[in-house]
Amino acid sequence: MRLSSFVERIGGEGAEAWEIHSRAVERVRRGDDGIVLSIGDPDFDTPADIVEACIDSLRAGNTHYTGLVGEPALRQAIAAGHRRMTGQQTTADNVVVFSGAQNALFATALCLLDKGDEVIAPEPMYVTYEAVIGASGARIVTTPLRRETGFHLDLDALAAAVTGQTRAILLNTPHNPTGAVLRVEELEAVAEICRRHDLWLISDEVYATLTFERTHVSPSSLPFMAERTIVVSSLSKSHAMTGWRLGWTISPEALVPHFANLTTCMLYGCPGFIQEAAVLALTSEQKELPAMHAELRARRDLVCGRLDQLARVQCLWPEATMFVMLDIRGTGLSSQAFADGLLDDHDVAVLPADAFGPGAKGFVRVSLPCSQEILARACEKIAGYVASLPA
Repeated sequence: MRLSSFVERIGGEGAEAWEIHSRAVERVRRGDDGIVLSIGDPDFDTPADIVEACIDSLRAGNTHYTGLVGEPALRQAIAAGHRRMTGQQTTADNVVVFSGAQNALFATALCLLDKGDEVIAPEPMYVTYEAVIGASGARIVTTPLRRETGFHLDLDALAAAVTGQTRAILLNTPHNPTGAVLRVEELEAVAEICRRHDLWLISDEVYATLTFERTHVSPSSLPFMAERTIVVSSLSKSHAMTGWRLGWTISPEALVPHFANLTTCMLYGCPGFIQEAAVLALTSEQKELPAMHAELRARRDLVCGRLDQLARVQCLWPEATMFVMLDIRGTGLSSQAFADGLLDDHDVAVLPADAFGPGAKGFVRVSLPCSQEILARACEKIAGYVASLPA
């Protein structure tokens, strides 16, 4: 039977990128040895008071339909957090609650883009972006992020990529997979391009709180950018709530009714008990969060410190996130061959980074999802694997 062309637009290399992760997870489920460093889902528990708030909400009967764009208390809490971060006069009327940042990105693409539109995205880029944009009928036009500049923007290439079909620029800072945090002067240059050509800016900021040496700046805080920026974020990474599926957009108020129409036929509101727990997450202080952040930094320092000592590979120290990019070009192997061999011969799963685009060819992405003890053991296995490779 014939399928729609839509299935082609949401498939491709991005959809296939997780094959090695799925293979590693299946090995572990069978009881085989394995260290899974191929996904950004750390082993931290969601803070206990957030869990208790969810349980209390369930027991109180908060199991019915909710507002299509989110409950007022949560929208107000999200807006307040954005005001504190950006200084912008953000209100609940700018906020729509979605089932995770991925859902929010999908909705943003469908409400902004048409067939034939172009979206400029620096590459390497997160593996779902191409399918998300393609689902709308638009297409991605990539500009390079290069190893030599720490995977920061090539502003000349970005400006040159704008055409009459360009509708938006899609930025991700802090950046997955490279861990780069864009500097203010980079964001100002992007903002100038958006204003000059009347473009939307879609800003994926899910790692905003997981920075190390450089503080995150939201491009929506720059002059005359709030009215053309859609900020996408979530609690998944900041509060160890990946499985809760709670994200949002912060956008010009005029977009919100259109998001509401889309949620009517796509989502019909997020669960109330999750939203109630999210309000607590955003309005109270969890003592676990600083400890989680410090542990991520310690894990980064451990992994980068050990892998930096290896011959034939080079470690890129991330400025943020929970990922480390390892340059394996000195081994002579492709990203896929290196990752396959590491899993098959030494039971460690990392993600071939060229899944994020040709700019990451010759790299693998190492996640930091487990204890320092396990990560140290993984580094020993990676060192053994590299040493075993023929010169």
